[in-house]
Amino acid sequence: MSTRIDARFNALRNEGRAALVTFVMAGDPDPQTSLEIVKALPAAGADVIEVGMPFTDPMADGPAIQAAGLRALKAGMTLKKTLKLVTDFRAGDTDTPIVLMGYYNPIYVYGVDRFLMDAKAAGVDGLIVVDLPPEEDQELCLPARDAGVNFIRLATPTTDDKRLPKVLENTSGFVYYVSLTGITGAALADYAGVSAAVKRIKAHTSLPIAVGFGVKNAQNAAEIARNADGVVVGSALVDALKASLGPDNKASATTVDAVSSLVASISAGVRGARGAAASGNGGGAFSWLTRLWA
Repeated sequence: MSTRIDARFNALRNEGRAALVTFVMAGDPDPQTSLEIVKALPAAGADVIEVGMPFTDPMADGPAIQAAGLRALKAGMTLKKTLKLVTDFRAGDTDTPIVLMGYYNPIYVYGVDRFLMDAKAAGVDGLIVVDLPPEEDQELCLPARDAGVNFIRLATPTTDDKRLPKVLENTSGFVYYVSLTGITGAALADYAGVSAAVKRIKAHTSLPIAVGFGVKNAQNAAEIARNADGVVVGSALVDALKASLGPDNKASATTVDAVSSLVASISAGVRGARGAAASGNGGGAFSWLTRLWA
């Protein structure tokens, strides 16, 4: 199985730089503005786009992403409309990888087989489902693999060398290393610790390692991009979107640009990271998730 995710990471490896992986919530602050934001991300520098599937009980997420999901649900966003967003995005972009990220309950209610069929038809390349540990691979991971959709696993600071092989067993696309213990939007990562963790995980897999949580700006992204294959930013983008909203959380004339401008700034940090390292210049492991996966 070869997907857009595989092709994108292979191309960036040849370029000698890390990927910028951006997270936005589908339907935040409304379906149409959300689509405009997603469409703007590749030109701003996003290499892979994670699209959040709104859910009423997002227990792994911090206040910013929880609020984004609630705004989306209030605006009428559903899983079916999330897939429609991907379909509409694909009408103008056939290359940028799209990963849906969220929780199993909406997929279960939708129906796994139907969901995978519709997701594949829409142009979805991968899934991150944070509340399905490897022991539950038969629920969605294996069916996704059979459908040609990457199932991306999370590794955390508590995922030791004994546990890693199980976590990685059916993982494809890339490994998402959650760089700190907490919730999304938590404090900045320990860069030295992240570098060591990436090296340790690479000893177990040839898959790319993308690092998320604690990335707020270009400097944070550059620090991580020097050692990782990808940098994931989410809460910072959601915060930028929220700050642009008008009364009653309605989109303003600056909402799309607020997100795309921050992506462009962070992208510059990612793209310059390897060169800066050579010259000598200088979106958490969820607290409950570390117990679930460790």
